[in-house]
Amino acid sequence: MQVLSRQRGVSLIEVRRPGNTGGRSPKCGSVRVAARRHERGFTLVELMITMAVALVLIMIAVPSFKSLTLSNKLNTAANDIINAIHVARMEAVKRNANAQLCSNSASVNTTTDDLGKACTTQTGAVYALAGATPSQVLTGTVGITGAVQLSGNVKAIRFGGQGLGQAVGVAGPYSGTVADICTSQMSTNNHRVITMTAGSILVSTSSSGACP
Repeated sequence: MQVLSRQRGVSLIEVRRPGNTGGRSPKCGSVRVAARRHERGFTLVELMITMAVALVLIMIAVPSFKSLTLSNKLNTAANDIINAIHVARMEAVKRNANAQLCSNSASVNTTTDDLGKACTTQTGAVYALAGATPSQVLTGTVGITGAVQLSGNVKAIRFGGQGLGQAVGVAGPYSGTVADICTSQMSTNNHRVITMTAGSILVSTSSSGACP
């Protein structure tokens, strides 16, 4: 950027005019007229004010943009878990066989049957029985990484042919928290809590609190 001071230059323009010669051959007189010219540009003061305003705007915008980005990541991760639950339910009904939403914890998934063993620690993955053999229907959730993490373990939910979910190893439709996804880089609305009621109704809510 070129910074120019506003100096006003003065140039002289010579204007010729006919003289009164009384019949003799005309002679031209000349008059010098001052003409102003302006050079365009910013003064140093104007440039400093512009830079100061831009710096203030950046300081305000950057934290807001970071919070918006993290909020979108939380929503995406929560939606991935909800989608996985829907897939597990549909597969169980379609196959009339068990299907499971996998936890991040092998002990929560259970190691006492083939369906639980197949899950290992694949957070948000879905496995369904094809006859007596588990087959993967959906890969694990990839959005829970970096600044976005789990608060506690994802609940392993198993669906039967009726489409009702229950916690692995517990009889009856499940009611409670399925997953709590959070970030420590936000102070408010930094949790997305997914809950299930009566083995079928899903709700995702926002809350604030510490995130491990």
